[in-house]
Amino acid sequence: MVMPVVYLFYVDNGMGMEKILILKSIYSIAIVTMEIPSGYMADVWGRKKTLLLGSILGALGFITYSFSFAFWGFVMAEIILGIGHSFVSGADSAMLYDSLKASGNKKDYIKQEGRVTSIGNFAEAFAGILGGLLATISYRTPFFFQTVVAAMAIPASLLMVEPAMHGKKLFKSVSDVVQRIRDTFATQVDLRVAILLSALTGTATLTFAWFVQPFFKEIGLSAALFGVFWTLLNLAVGTSSVFAHKVERYLGRKKSVLLIIALIAIGFITSGLSITYWGLAFLFFFYLSRGVATPILKNYINQYTGSEVRATMLSVRNFVIRINFAVIGPALGWLTDHISLKVALVAAGGLYFIASMVAVFPWLRKSRQ
Repeated sequence: MVMPVVYLFYVDNGMGMEKILILKSIYSIAIVTMEIPSGYMADVWGRKKTLLLGSILGALGFITYSFSFAFWGFVMAEIILGIGHSFVSGADSAMLYDSLKASGNKKDYIKQEGRVTSIGNFAEAFAGILGGLLATISYRTPFFFQTVVAAMAIPASLLMVEPAMHGKKLFKSVSDVVQRIRDTFATQVDLRVAILLSALTGTATLTFAWFVQPFFKEIGLSAALFGVFWTLLNLAVGTSSVFAHKVERYLGRKKSVLLIIALIAIGFITSGLSITYWGLAFLFFFYLSRGVATPILKNYINQYTGSEVRATMLSVRNFVIRINFAVIGPALGWLTDHISLKVALVAAGGLYFIASMVAVFPWLRKSRQ
């Protein structure tokens, strides 16, 4: 509920785009600090337990936000939320994949991950409407209600059932974790490419999300319409993600990957070149692409990963996303504040395209052999 108006909330508290993205970089660093350890804990301690801990921290983070009025209070809230997020990310998709695998339905992972993405974005779409209405009271009001929503994850996590196959404790030592990650990037080409490409795309979609509201503001969209358009964008993601498994099945890996890279890059560049009301169409184009990309690229990681380290490897993906964003976020924020939003969006699109093509080159080369 806070996302549709969070930019206005920050501005109301005296923050510019550069400071906002510094704040989000701190959030990313908090995630990075615990991302791989939390993935290890999920694989060894249990996914259900780490999801519960992450849910508790998520509620605590929004409580902190609700009663903070300055930058350093927001920093504390972001650190709590970041650590909480690290305990959820990776563990959730790992639990889904292994639950399907245990029941003999792992081939349905893209379909089910797509549904998860879809439900999440439809929920965020509804929350966008509600958040926009609550913001008419004050920009802080959505944070109070978001605390209640975040707390709902606590009983939800308690009701989860750990997949039976997780009883195989094949992976105990921290040194084993380090060795497995090192081996992945040194010798397992397919898994390395899958992690890097998924992480780069995740960085791109995360970055783009923080440019949507400055885009709204620059074209003169009224605050009342922020929630409406945020809702419509999330409906776009929710709709396209349902069909992600059909896209991948029809195109195959190589064409799917190239299509995703092209669509994400084009979405950035065309949005930057068309900062007008007509340019809103390119925002929707980007969000439709995002809905297709997320389930497909997560599935590639799962395909090349063993169950005993699945959460850890998914956490490596999220680790790379947050490292990337911690570096690129403030730089793009500086470009926005000191040059223009147009330059920042075009630069981000070009950087994503080049980095992604380099990351996926081993797959492209293999397909030619």
